[in-house]
Amino acid sequence: MIEVVGIGNPIMDFLIHTNKIPVTNGVSRLMDYSWQGGGKVPSALVALGRLGVKTGIIGVVGDDAFGRFCIEDFKRHNVDTSRIIVDPNGQTSFCICLSEEETQGRSFMGRGSKLRQLTVDDIDKGYVTQGKFLHLSDMGEPARQAALWAREKGVTVVFDADFYQEDIEKNYAAIDVFIASEFYYNAVFKDDNYENNCRAVQEQGPEIVVFTFGERGSLGVYGNKYFEVPAFSVKVMDTTGAGDVYHGAFIYGLLQGWDVEYTARFSSAVSAIKCTRVGGRAGIPDLPTVEKFLKDGTIDYTEIDRRVDFYREYMFNMK
Repeated sequence: MIEVVGIGNPIMDFLIHTNKIPVTNGVSRLMDYSWQGGGKVPSALVALGRLGVKTGIIGVVGDDAFGRFCIEDFKRHNVDTSRIIVDPNGQTSFCICLSEEETQGRSFMGRGSKLRQLTVDDIDKGYVTQGKFLHLSDMGEPARQAALWAREKGVTVVFDADFYQEDIEKNYAAIDVFIASEFYYNAVFKDDNYENNCRAVQEQGPEIVVFTFGERGSLGVYGNKYFEVPAFSVKVMDTTGAGDVYHGAFIYGLLQGWDVEYTARFSSAVSAIKCTRVGGRAGIPDLPTVEKFLKDGTIDYTEIDRRVDFYREYMFNMK
């Protein structure tokens, strides 16, 4: 049974890990590379799949190798693809992601998709409202309509707000769980009165409001409670997709009925483990790996590194 439905177009990521991003005409060392799927909602659903949850994706890909890769990767992670639209004349989004060992920073070079737009007519109300959660990352017309249907049926709407957009702020009332990045926070608020600012968002609709601040951890409010959760200390290789994975893990915690503060800590752990390997997906842990990390601070890489090897060579083995 599908428990979480998400709306968002998949992206194909080619990831490069280097000691230092070279200056013009410079040279650096290629330390690792990988082909992985990307996208905020898509990667959150993959994280849920790694944790054992059945999900479904609504989005558009091109009829190309990258689109086929994205669909096959969803199938490997318990994500239903029956509502993915394959645009026969389209071109799937592609991004080159550079992670740098020296600074632990990342840079991106993207080629936007050439795809037909998702419309409200593409969204099936029954499919959207069949689960317990709806996960969104934009408030365009199709997503907003899906959110309204979800709220009517008692489905919890979770929103990933990476960068500030006015139409997100205007639609707080359609969101139950609002999880945003430090970039969103800094665009809206000019001070560090975190609790008051979280409450300002909460008063406009969302019951749970969380902001993530990378290596500084996360914080938020739920009901009348305020919490701050520090980040875990790990050897970071690549932060690509860290927020996406955090969102997937957070939804997992809510599905289990966990306390929100513990859910934030669990989500931080899942995201931290992911960051120790290249890309947004290869390093996503399964539940036993997370539980062990939370218990004793160690990461079992046995299964994770099999995934690393798989993604490194996958595109060369595609038919």
